[in-house]
Amino acid sequence: MARAVNKTAQRGPAAAAAKPVPVGARAKRAAERRDAILAAALDEFSARGFAAARLDDVARRAGVAKGTIYLYFADKEALFQELIRAELSPVVGGLIQVSHADIPIRQFAHHLVDVFVREVFETRRKDVIRLVLTEGGRFPKLAEFYHQEIIARVLQAVRGLLRRAVERGELKHDALVKYPQLLPAPMLMAVMWHGLFDRFEPLDVRALMRAHFAILFDDGSAP
Repeated sequence: MARAVNKTAQRGPAAAAAKPVPVGARAKRAAERRDAILAAALDEFSARGFAAARLDDVARRAGVAKGTIYLYFADKEALFQELIRAELSPVVGGLIQVSHADIPIRQFAHHLVDVFVREVFETRRKDVIRLVLTEGGRFPKLAEFYHQEIIARVLQAVRGLLRRAVERGELKHDALVKYPQLLPAPMLMAVMWHGLFDRFEPLDVRALMRAHFAILFDDGSAP
């Protein structure tokens, strides 16, 4: 009996180490590892561009083995697509929700300025947009994914908002309904300007967007 007790005691540390990790803890650890990979991917893509970025370097930045990346993402393209979805879809979802409300177009413009500056331009999300703008021409599948996941959803929602604004007489014509791309134009310009020229001539993004909307709404004022 004593011998059996001794064996159990000897197995104690190993047995403790072999205890299964609680499912909740495993899920949390997996989510943290996935987030680390996405953050490292954004750093690597921003530093090298999509073409030159290597999954080996993403893994090194994230502190994981390269094989770990494949547990979450099929390849580099899937990783970039998930980066788009994870970073920008929450912002898009919020804008779509607001656009469905029965609010004046100028109130939506106020909201759009605040959201873009606070949630995109002042965060790393602008780097994701810049990467799509600079790399999308060479990698059409990435551009297509961005269009489907972000642009198409926003334009569909904004068209409805603009159509209602025309019906209420808030807009003098339906040009914006036909070309809703005019609404976010200064946002794309601000992202590109920041990457290329901001160190020479910083841009007041809020003021730019307000001036843009004043011109679009043709009322001589800014939201």
